[in-house]
Amino acid sequence: MASAKILVVDDDSSIRTLIYRFLSKHDYQMESAEDGKSALAIFEEFNPDLVILDVNLPDSTGYALCEEMQKRTGVFVLMLTSRSDESDKIRGFSQGADDYLTKPFSLSELEVRVGAILKRQRPVTTAEQQRLTFNRLMIDPVRREVMLDNNLVALTALEFDLLHFLASHPGRVWRRAELIQKVWDYEYVGDQRVVDVHIGQIRKKIELDTSEPALIQTVRGVGYKFEEPNTSKADESLN
Repeated sequence: MASAKILVVDDDSSIRTLIYRFLSKHDYQMESAEDGKSALAIFEEFNPDLVILDVNLPDSTGYALCEEMQKRTGVFVLMLTSRSDESDKIRGFSQGADDYLTKPFSLSELEVRVGAILKRQRPVTTAEQQRLTFNRLMIDPVRREVMLDNNLVALTALEFDLLHFLASHPGRVWRRAELIQKVWDYEYVGDQRVVDVHIGQIRKKIELDTSEPALIQTVRGVGYKFEEPNTSKADESLN
């Protein structure tokens, strides 16, 4: 299997070079860019699996670049920032970031975060290939597509993983910490409100009324559950 492709975007040459060299030693295919314009050009040619993206760039912001890149492909994005304010992290997650690292960070932590994100690329097992249909909503884990009333719903990679996980366990209530462990795939040490942000983004795209969500419901004091409509069904496995 070909090694994953990673694009590092940071205007600080020392950080950019450090990440590039470190991940290259772990057999990832690497490219790098120092600003938004060159990053987009390389992105088009390189088609990375993951972008490690600094929030502050000389000609753009990481937030805008994250949004633009994810319009083009379902690329994973790991944001880097010197800001420690949780509101900055929440903003990054709300615009599609899959994870967030605050500078300074250790290379061992970077390695764990990168590995966890890229694990989501693993081929789905036969048991996981089952297409789920809930009245107006269809979730296809093989194509990684969600359809609502036969219209394609644009979800980020992490939003899809979170929705598919919840829908695969209808009626089960999950605590935020459990969802982070199951979907993010490691012990996340940051603010667990990141789960709320992603749930909110998914609801905007699949719920008729976000003030009274019917599918992804909040269980106060605990977490979230996916409520299966009475007439829902699961399709046969896809080949």
